[in-house]
Amino acid sequence: MRKVLVSFVAAAMLFGANAFASEASKAESNKAVAEAKVKAQKEQKEVKIVQEAVEAVALTHKVLEELEKGNKEQAIKDLEKAIGKLEVVLSAPNAPALIPIDSSLEIVDFPGTLQDIKTAVITAKALLKENRIQEARLILDTLRSEIVLKVVNLPLASYPAALKLAAKFLHENRIDEAKNVLAQALATFVEVDIVTPIPLLQAIHLVEIAQKVAKEDRKKALEYLKEAKLALKKAEALGYVSESETTYEMLEDMIEKVEKEIKGKNKAEKLFEELLEKLREFKEKAVKSINK
Repeated sequence: MRKVLVSFVAAAMLFGANAFASEASKAESNKAVAEAKVKAQKEQKEVKIVQEAVEAVALTHKVLEELEKGNKEQAIKDLEKAIGKLEVVLSAPNAPALIPIDSSLEIVDFPGTLQDIKTAVITAKALLKENRIQEARLILDTLRSEIVLKVVNLPLASYPAALKLAAKFLHENRIDEAKNVLAQALATFVEVDIVTPIPLLQAIHLVEIAQKVAKEDRKKALEYLKEAKLALKKAEALGYVSESETTYEMLEDMIEKVEKEIKGKNKAEKLFEELLEKLREFKEKAVKSINK
């Protein structure tokens, strides 16, 4: 029975995605993700990589290679260069504690439906109850729908000091101790992940489209709003939380008020604006920065 459950989850993920969504709604949801990717790529490019810090790290690796070859004198020269580059960074006004030296983008979008998520969670809980942790982890690892901007940072408070200590050891001919300090310094980089939930981006985009077409095509507007509600339910089911005082329940209630107005006199412009304001604020406060 347990194997059947896991197989069902896998099959649902492959074939259940957006099973009840209209083609128009699916297209707009995909467009929202594509636009979010472009924005995230732009944000990645805007991460200010500090070249002096990058070069200091490269020199640190070079110093270790030179020490392995027994070239202590050249290692000392390169280590002094690395320290000099970090002195430049340290001398900058308001130098931050973490200096970006690299960035990358990860996009993971759970392909299944809301029911697929619920089934996966039930299966994972059953596996955890039986202490089958690794099998549960395989399922839980799929329960993500997010754009992650990963920024690797050099800790300015400790890295330069480590290089100076390594230089002191080299001058004292304590080669192994210098190697250990440099290796430890290279292991102290801090990764900061900025996580943006994709379903919240989709919900905002779908409401924006519904707002545009509401006057001309009530049926299509209602369809988009229905998919926006499903996107919010998906975000909630995947466990994305917001620091906002607004809740998922409140957002759903606001969407239903807009739907009711569209079905009636269709004077929903103000309601749309209020809904979008709350959605955007909710999304901004759902974006998480995670230090690793």
